[in-house]
Amino acid sequence: MTRSTLVKKTAAESADNQPSGLIGSSCHRVIIGLGKTGLSCARYLYHQGLPFKIVDTREKPPGEAECRQLFPDIPLHTGGFNEQWLMAADELVVSPGIALSEPAIAKAIDNGAIAIGDIELFCRAINVSSAFSQKKKPLVAITGSNGKSTVTTLIGEMVRYSGLNPGVGGNIGTPALDLLDDDSIDVYILELSSFQLETTHSLRATAATVLNLSPDHMDRYPTLVEYHQAKQRIYKGCATAVFNRDDPLTSPLLPVTAGAVTFTCGSPDLGQMGLLSDDDGVWLSKGLEKLINTRQMKLKGRHNYLNALAALALGEAIGLDTSAMFEALMAFPGLKHRCQWLGEHDGVAWFNDSKATNVGASVAAIEGLGEGLEGKVILIAGGDGKGADFSDLQPAVERYVRHLILIGRDGPAIGRVMKEGVDIRKAASLEDAVSLSAALAKQGDAVLLAPACASFDMFNSFEHRGDRFAELVNGLILC
Repeated sequence: MTRSTLVKKTAAESADNQPSGLIGSSCHRVIIGLGKTGLSCARYLYHQGLPFKIVDTREKPPGEAECRQLFPDIPLHTGGFNEQWLMAADELVVSPGIALSEPAIAKAIDNGAIAIGDIELFCRAINVSSAFSQKKKPLVAITGSNGKSTVTTLIGEMVRYSGLNPGVGGNIGTPALDLLDDDSIDVYILELSSFQLETTHSLRATAATVLNLSPDHMDRYPTLVEYHQAKQRIYKGCATAVFNRDDPLTSPLLPVTAGAVTFTCGSPDLGQMGLLSDDDGVWLSKGLEKLINTRQMKLKGRHNYLNALAALALGEAIGLDTSAMFEALMAFPGLKHRCQWLGEHDGVAWFNDSKATNVGASVAAIEGLGEGLEGKVILIAGGDGKGADFSDLQPAVERYVRHLILIGRDGPAIGRVMKEGVDIRKAASLEDAVSLSAALAKQGDAVLLAPACASFDMFNSFEHRGDRFAELVNGLILC
């Protein structure tokens, strides 16, 4: 069975045709994968009085001790898939990090099991509860290759500035199911990965967006088509779709209930979101109406202006107060490791975008900074490329980068796609890259860590990489 066939089967033939309410106690469920998400699923099902079993392929998975303590009567199998359990299951509650193409999972799905995830359990719960309360809380759903954590957090701030209580979670921070424990939440705001969307069938968000789409996770998806299909699932049943006019792959393929709003880095159409420029600078705008001058924002870079436009459109779709959204936007400093300004020394600015783990994110950071610079970008890139094609980096590097400093296992692969004339340097470590950048940078330049790669060849996580970069900058450059 091909991956494409598998996605279509699980998405269209199996769970999407099922009722959104939870199947009762006669259902045989298996949670696949422990960790943060698996434990949240176990807690939820346990408190609902619904039977389940747990499997994890790791001998000592994270959360095992807590699981055995909290659920001593729940069967737990570690060290591999228990195929007997999977083949007997009606539902497989699959953690996002586990591919549905795993042979044991694919075989169980072929046998009739429905693959769901924690987001599907969450959506079923809120749909059932709203049917009883007659008051459905707004749900904002955000995905995209890049920028989704920034937009998710920013909308949370907009809700808070509006005097309401946001419940922010999903792929960021709090697991979605844990948000159900807080009755005071007024608006649910979920960041959703393509992995989570694969197993979500009952979303029906009040407002949903695919911010952008560029090749990512190509070690899990055979082609961009499968990745695109997964992202598009966020629009299923949504009331308002917010999408990027500059990226056709974000346009909804599925029908939406109420309508659509676009955002663009160009001039917006009537009633849509975009950027307008005049002698005073660049403005976030709706149609011809100028809303906020970007000089008033702490977020910098054209990619962040697009993130801000998307957040404003989503906030408007759920009825947030306009002045409160503006206030939140002007106060928002951005997120750590996401084009984070670290400081300036001798006229050189230093930026940490360790979260740029794919080519699209790196290009966005280079272009976002490069357009406003007096000088040029010194780019530090490389790491675990996850099988990506780095050729899309070349135009941005050629236009905005003076020196390209390569690190990590796949640094050489980035160098191979560059044209002659690009000054390429190699560094044995991040420490060497920072020292070399300091020696090469001129007044008006910006040193940017935007690796276009994952970190796992050298660091524990992108956070670990970004924190180390910030330490080096603060210790060696800014003191």
